[in-house]
Amino acid sequence: MTNGKRYFDTALTGAAAVAVVLSTIYGALAQSAAPSDPTDAGKAVFKRANCFGCHKWHGNGGGGYGGDALSLRKTELTREQIMETVGCGRPGTGMPFFTRGAYDTVKCHDMNRQDAGDHMPPEANTFLRPNDIEAVADYVIAHIKGKGEPNYTECVAFFGDTSRVCDVYKKAEAQPTAGSTGGGGKAN
Repeated sequence: MTNGKRYFDTALTGAAAVAVVLSTIYGALAQSAAPSDPTDAGKAVFKRANCFGCHKWHGNGGGGYGGDALSLRKTELTREQIMETVGCGRPGTGMPFFTRGAYDTVKCHDMNRQDAGDHMPPEANTFLRPNDIEAVADYVIAHIKGKGEPNYTECVAFFGDTSRVCDVYKKAEAQPTAGSTGGGGKAN
């Protein structure tokens, strides 16, 4: 019976060691998966909800499936107004609504579906939870609104440093600016 007890004690010790190792690995993975920037969650929503399909990765806007999206870099909307626009869309435009039940169970822009009538915004391909809408609004405020022209650093922050999309910004930043001599010599 002592052999059985020894086997049982060894098995428990081994199981405890495995549990400690798994716990350590899980903790490390959870920590590495935690965003270093709280707005990383908003960037993930911006990508997942295809906001960049119309507003582009840089938020400057341009053509999309719903027409010309407005520039989020130039927007004067507050955080709350951005959240309402994401959740409820923009009546009379191609900006879709991302809140389940918008204009039906949730009143939007002080309207229901009947009030919106022919100006009803399209339904997005995916619905977002309130915390996702808040996260994307925070991302827009922190990383897009009020920024100048898009640059290489922002592009890499969005796509990563292996994306060829950012090459155009890298090349543009390497070009000498107007009025620069480029070689340190005297301009004529």
